[in-house]
Amino acid sequence: MIEEKNNSTDPAEIHHDVISKASSVSLATLVSRVLGYVRDMLIANLFGATMAADAFFVAYRIPNLLRRLLGEGSLSTSFIPVYTEYLTNRGEDESRRLVRVTLGTFGVLFVLLTFLGILFAPLIVRLIAIGYTQDPSKFALTVYLTRIMFPFLMLIGLGAIMLGVLNSLRMFLVPALAPVMLSISEIAFILFVCPFLDLPVSGLAVGVVVGGLLQLLYQMVPAAVKVRNIMPVIDFGHPGLRKIGRLMLPAVLGLSIMQINSFVDTICATLLGAGSVTHLYYGNRLMQLPLALFGTAIATVALPMMSENAARNEMGRLKDTFSFSMRAVSFLIMPTTVSLIVFGRPIMELLFERGLFLPSDTASAAWVLSFYASGLMFYAGVKIAASAFYSLQDTKTPVITASIAMVLNIALNIIVVKVPGVRETFSVGGLALATALSSAVNFVLLVIVFRLRNGAIGATGILSSLGKHAAASAALGFFLYYSSLLTAGWSKYARVPLVVVLGAALYMAVSHILRVRELGELKKIRP
Repeated sequence: MIEEKNNSTDPAEIHHDVISKASSVSLATLVSRVLGYVRDMLIANLFGATMAADAFFVAYRIPNLLRRLLGEGSLSTSFIPVYTEYLTNRGEDESRRLVRVTLGTFGVLFVLLTFLGILFAPLIVRLIAIGYTQDPSKFALTVYLTRIMFPFLMLIGLGAIMLGVLNSLRMFLVPALAPVMLSISEIAFILFVCPFLDLPVSGLAVGVVVGGLLQLLYQMVPAAVKVRNIMPVIDFGHPGLRKIGRLMLPAVLGLSIMQINSFVDTICATLLGAGSVTHLYYGNRLMQLPLALFGTAIATVALPMMSENAARNEMGRLKDTFSFSMRAVSFLIMPTTVSLIVFGRPIMELLFERGLFLPSDTASAAWVLSFYASGLMFYAGVKIAASAFYSLQDTKTPVITASIAMVLNIALNIIVVKVPGVRETFSVGGLALATALSSAVNFVLLVIVFRLRNGAIGATGILSSLGKHAAASAALGFFLYYSSLLTAGWSKYARVPLVVVLGAALYMAVSHILRVRELGELKKIRP
């Protein structure tokens, strides 16, 4: 059962298709992220920046990183081009068989990885949290929480296949809402389970696993209705599965450069002062909101569209989708970058400063946020550029550029941690800056290679739009800086919403004066 796709050759209709579908993904993502921030505020209130919080975030990062590397980060992005090719050229029966084989074969793999992760949890924690080995109680708690949460990998890995099926069928809203299930589960466990346990943080870990199960079931139902039969089948020799495997191996590194850089940051943060892991986490969490709302949403919609273009050998449409996606992301990301750098501390204070999360924690987390935010355009650009390569079933190029960026990130992290003066000046914020710089290198390399191989990508139009976005964002930056000074004594509950709303209105007004064409595309969206 295949949904009707938009086969128009009119660029305006293609642009409208991208923006309209991305807007629905953004709306769903906003709901998910709001609940995520509610969860984070509850965690901050209950655990602050204590040993339990540090142990939980490190333990959660282990299966979560593997989930991004082996699930959403590579499996779904490798599955979508192949499944789209089957839908376009091979019919429903063969497409259905590919879904069943992928579920069965990767299901076995995820079960095996979960078992090994639980068995070797002490070794894994020793490798990724070197600083924790000096504190036996902190190390033991991290191992315990890691073992509880490792089944999350298996559940979300299978969910990634469901995500790939639904997105390939142009059903973006359901998988975008799926993370809501995880947040609801965690919030419920924080409120109704954790306070009654001798070790409250263990209840939060169980809530993660329950949320992963709910997230899988939520996507599985509509996928089963669309495909009609998703009963798993094991067939290691299936040609489509083998193609997915070949694409997936390099994609494990190529698409997940930001997550891997964040993982390296965590390792180094364990070597810095107490609370560094938690401050790094909250700075990254706030930066992730606009990235998910704008960058990830547009990349999510663009990948199946460009994959269909590639399957039909329509390179002109593919490059137009790529070019427009970059311009749309720039229009939305640039003002967000300026806002988080100039006005990040009041936002951080509003969201997290309560309970055991102290003003000093707010200051440190906002410092991290300012450096993470400086790389927002590059994080989003990497997602779109990598998706363009994946749509052409080329995952080798992104892994090469990602490897170069990874070496740079590690080198910069070592400088931050080891070099006197640098460590004291930047502290944990230097780790975020290293991630931003390495992502910038990754993005530039991807764009250069794509341009050399595929010809013109509308660079003149992209740069013209970027210049106007930068000018409007500069006006926003001046407004935020002076409004921050003028409203310093106001209640944070009135100050932040008012300044954000007025700032957004100013950005739109300046964009209108500058005749930014992306603003016109947004105005065409109708419910």
